[in-house]
Amino acid sequence: MINMAEENFETVEETPVETFDVIYSCLRCGTNVSNTELSRLPEIKCICGFRVFTKARPPVVKTVKAI
Repeated sequence: MINMAEENFETVEETPVETFDVIYSCLRCGTNVSNTELSRLPEIKCICGFRVFTKARPPVVKTVKAI
């Protein structure tokens, strides 16, 4: 007789989610602001009042070999 009360439960391990903080810089004054700081504000605006941001890129240069 098979006992129906026994069930196979697999343990699922949750992988930690990596969040990368994106840095933006103001186009007028050059102030660096993180994405989390911008999300806390009621509107997307720099401390100087300008509303245009560019994404600050890392100084690493990728070289791609031509085919």
